[in-house]
Amino acid sequence: MLGTCVALALAALQAASAAAPVTLPNKDGDLRFAVFGDFGDASQREFDTVAQLVKSHAAFPFDMVALTGDNLYGDERPQDFSKKFETPFKPLLDENVKFYGSLGNHDAREQRYYKLFNMDGKLYYSYKAPKQSVRFFALESGYMDPPELQWLTSELKSSNEDWKIAYFHHPLYSSGMTHGSDLELRRALEPLFIQYNVSVVFQGHDHVYERVKPQSGIAYWVIGSGGRFRAGDLDKKSALTAKGYDADNAFLLADISGETMTFNAISRSGQVVDSGTVIRRMAAK
Repeated sequence: MLGTCVALALAALQAASAAAPVTLPNKDGDLRFAVFGDFGDASQREFDTVAQLVKSHAAFPFDMVALTGDNLYGDERPQDFSKKFETPFKPLLDENVKFYGSLGNHDAREQRYYKLFNMDGKLYYSYKAPKQSVRFFALESGYMDPPELQWLTSELKSSNEDWKIAYFHHPLYSSGMTHGSDLELRRALEPLFIQYNVSVVFQGHDHVYERVKPQSGIAYWVIGSGGRFRAGDLDKKSALTAKGYDADNAFLLADISGETMTFNAISRSGQVVDSGTVIRRMAAK
């Protein structure tokens, strides 16, 4: 009986330890960034989620935000950009946080000219992060044509950065029941990600948070509940999910230092709903 009690106590201790959030390193010289998508609807949920993001920035001053698409829902007049983006994000814009857009199915292609999304008029583009050896690749996943694939192949091949991180809207892997995995897009992109040593992929479209089990050594996320949200939309029987959260809106904070990326997923109420570390993929010798 005593042995059983001890075993149960140890099991409880191990479970509590496993559930404890991993602390973000938050050191000078680290690349600190945020990721989310499917947000721009001027809803209370968006404002609440962004308010939590602003609180996070006070403690974890990230330099940039990668947007996984559906940046604006509905009209895209100048006043809509103000209401759906500039107003809620003003505290971060005032702190010179840079936002880097990618386009979702609800986004007009003219968004690529919007200055605050830093797309420089391009539907797809890459950029070196301001710190650490990291390059991001922002893709247009709704119209994945041969010229974009040729461009991506060339960009991935020529990149000398240690970390290669891709982000876009339509997910290669997702347990969301509304959309799920885009198999055609997976067939087009995954071989390139594997061949050219991409370590991390961020996606949106399904309005949930999901960290997918590594696929061919690559860490995939669905982060599509920045404003829009679908409660209970994750398939709980999916074999893909490493960690899922469909009880509220969420965004991701990440810290890259050397070979390690540490991450925390934060809910609209400020709860850490997922955390951990990813070690970058190493090029085959």
